Amino acid sequence: MIKSRQTALVMAILVAFGAIGIGAYQLGARHSATPQASISSDGKIDPASGRKVLYWQDPMVPGQKFDKPGKSPFMDMQLVPVFADEAADAGGISVSPRQTQNLGLRTVEVVQGQLAPKIEVSGSVAWNERGLAVVQARNTGFVERLFVRATLDRVSKGQALAELYVPDWVAAQEEFLAVKKMQGEGMAALLDGARQRMRQAGMSEALIAQVEKSGAVQARITINAPLAGSVTELAVREGMTVMAGATLFRINALDSVWVNAEIPESQASLIKAGMPVEAILAGFSGQVFKGRVQAILPEVEAATRTLKARIELANPGARLTPGMFVRVSLGGTGRAGLVIPSEALIRTGTRNVVMLAEGEGKYRPVDVQSGQEANGQIEITSGLVAGQKVVVSGQFLLDSEASLRSVGTRVAEPLGQSDAAKEYQVEAVFESEVDGMAMLSHPAIPELKWGAMTMGFKLPKDGLPKDLKPGQKVHIVFTTPASGEPQLTHVMAIGGGK
Repeated sequence: MIKSRQTALVMAILVAFGAIGIGAYQLGARHSATPQASISSDGKIDPASGRKVLYWQDPMVPGQKFDKPGKSPFMDMQLVPVFADEAADAGGISVSPRQTQNLGLRTVEVVQGQLAPKIEVSGSVAWNERGLAVVQARNTGFVERLFVRATLDRVSKGQALAELYVPDWVAAQEEFLAVKKMQGEGMAALLDGARQRMRQAGMSEALIAQVEKSGAVQARITINAPLAGSVTELAVREGMTVMAGATLFRINALDSVWVNAEIPESQASLIKAGMPVEAILAGFSGQVFKGRVQAILPEVEAATRTLKARIELANPGARLTPGMFVRVSLGGTGRAGLVIPSEALIRTGTRNVVMLAEGEGKYRPVDVQSGQEANGQIEITSGLVAGQKVVVSGQFLLDSEASLRSVGTRVAEPLGQSDAAKEYQVEAVFESEVDGMAMLSHPAIPELKWGAMTMGFKLPKDGLPKDLKPGQKVHIVFTTPASGEPQLTHVMAIGGGK
């Protein structure tokens, strides 16, 4: 009985050890297979995809290459392989048909077209100075009656404005009438002389004819409006004495008005004198006032960097009055050229880029020069040819992928152009120094879109502070070059060191 129990116990122990051995063997097999999942017996073929592996890299430090897989020495992540077919297409990226559908990529063809850009700006209504009339007194006289009593009153052509008594006309007219009554030879010459003196006194031919016909002195004159418009200046009142040459009224016509439109300096080349214009006002919904650009004034507003375009608008019914605010639409000068949808253009600030579709799921970023833009289309002056296809939907996702893979002509703004000289400061924790790199743990840096992580930085020219120990806090200043690792320019120990 005892022997049987001992035998059963021994058998149980053997079974347990056997199970442990099998598990250990399987675990060892898995561990031994782990590196083989990334490289084959020749070290360069990925058995999972059958693709040739050139090297491994840390996506955050793409300048550093490794000949085998493993953990990145810069960050807490695994190295990723770079395949030969990706490197062969270094000028672009490849997207599978399934990814193309998932990303919603959509392309259009580059075509020849003509843009007629519309420029919409604001402006204010002003008097048309070419429609200004000035009414003056021809003789010294007295204002006996005034028919227009307020500025900005509307008047029609020929309407009576004021009645003046002119004493100087009395003597000239009486002389003319006396000579006319005289009889004898040579009286015609005297009569012509008297008539000439009335003209010199400022009488019109109509008034002289009236004196000659009626045989009575006409010492009063009614001043009439020379045109229809609005009285912009009223310089007389009843009972006033006015001198010869004094301005009595200023009248501005309202059949047309000026609009001073503010044109951005960057769009000034699109505006030409004589081009058609349409204007609308909030107060006159549905009504469009038409006119033309009269002139581009040679003056730039320093504060807004705009030029003034003088526009003459027809004013039917005199509905437009000075001071009104209008929205003006000007038709730009169109020209033929290559056009693409405006949404296809990626503007980085210093570059204009499009994602060019090369077929078979391959895409490549291309620098282009743009021109005029109108109605959702933009002109391409260089960088593309007719018949090529560009991405109009999902191009920013390709942009991100191109930036991640460090494509040769990256869509993302090269740091070497705009940010190479820019320095960033942050407090970090020194971890270690490995192969000329300082491993530092830093918090999130929103300006660079970096999360909190441990990563490598190139050592500064003067090296690290003396007696710097792992775990010690430091204040760092660094730059981000176009490629490779961030470069430390200054390291100061906090609580010790230099």
